[in-house]
Amino acid sequence: MGILFLENIHQIAQEYLERQGYRVEVLSGALGPDELAKALEPVHILGVRSKTTVSTEALARAKNLLAIGCFCIGTDQVDLEAAQHMGVPVFNAPFSNTRSVAELTMAEVVMLSRKASQRSLELHSGLWQKSAKGCFEVRGKTLGIVGYGNIGPQVGLLAEAFGMSVLFYDINRKLPLGTARATTTLNELLEQSDFVTMHVPDTEATRGMIGNSELRSMRVGSYLLNLSRGSVVDLDALSVSLKDGHLAGAAIDVFPSEPESNGARFNSCLLGLQNVILTPHIGGSTEEAQRNIGVEVSESILGFIERGSTAGAVNFPEVDLPFNTESHRVLNIHRNVPGVLGQINRLVSDSGANITGQVLSTNREIGYMIMDVSPELSRSIKEEIDQLDANIRTRLLF
Repeated sequence: MGILFLENIHQIAQEYLERQGYRVEVLSGALGPDELAKALEPVHILGVRSKTTVSTEALARAKNLLAIGCFCIGTDQVDLEAAQHMGVPVFNAPFSNTRSVAELTMAEVVMLSRKASQRSLELHSGLWQKSAKGCFEVRGKTLGIVGYGNIGPQVGLLAEAFGMSVLFYDINRKLPLGTARATTTLNELLEQSDFVTMHVPDTEATRGMIGNSELRSMRVGSYLLNLSRGSVVDLDALSVSLKDGHLAGAAIDVFPSEPESNGARFNSCLLGLQNVILTPHIGGSTEEAQRNIGVEVSESILGFIERGSTAGAVNFPEVDLPFNTESHRVLNIHRNVPGVLGQINRLVSDSGANITGQVLSTNREIGYMIMDVSPELSRSIKEEIDQLDANIRTRLLF
């Protein structure tokens, strides 16, 4: 089985799979579209981080591909719909680096409020500029969290430990942690917050959600932080708000366009602005987070390879079934049209095989079934299921 890891995925992931008897090929960097499409032709499992774009075109050439592991939180670098139609589940690590992002967020809140990064740059240039003007404690201030998913609640709890009040806005109803309070609209949060921090995914609804109008709704002298996705904030509008003094500062960790490798040149309209902290997409870049991500995604991949489990897949029905060592396991992915399960069960019944376990789950587009059957008839059953009109992919586990 061909397993390819790109982009310096933590070594623990490679070690985890190799201990189970698999061989993993590792490349340190991302691959461009043509390189990736060619590299995918013999690959069964692909592991990426955030720099590799897995497009429809690349997937079309990946005839052997069984699963994709995104060793990060986001999955917007993968065409999830195309992968689903090919019968390829995509796994990620939605929880493993949340603490790392939350800690950096709070560190930047304090640094912005004290103008500490600005003072540090001045001192590095040989200028001693000790001043309390425009510098404040964060205690008693209000932090507004946009996106209250996996990271937002942790940021809120840390902020409360600093003595801050916490507001949050999310398009879905969420249970508040601590004393955090939900706002009914984004503007309500913007108008009431001294600090606004973004923790949302990259979707059609979030792209450009903080533009000139939203920035002008924020309090004069407030601060904006974005450690989510580069598409969320209009940086040109943010630059204007910083230059004219409407905002007192900003911390930006993600950008609409980011260099593909370390050492590359970086350019942004925010370069050189005072009290603006720029970091190179390091919100989740801690040894602890990368190790946890390596283990979490590798476990998901192994569960799919060896049991057919899709627990944690972002583009697939979640199905799992305890493995029965006395049976063979048929894994079937099919288009979600009426009657498929009935057709499969009739095939098994006509063959005289015994079903010792079965589970099916569907979403709007596809159905995924795990079925344990008699070992002596499993191959013929698999071959017959392969012939069904709705079949996308059928795999047999021993």
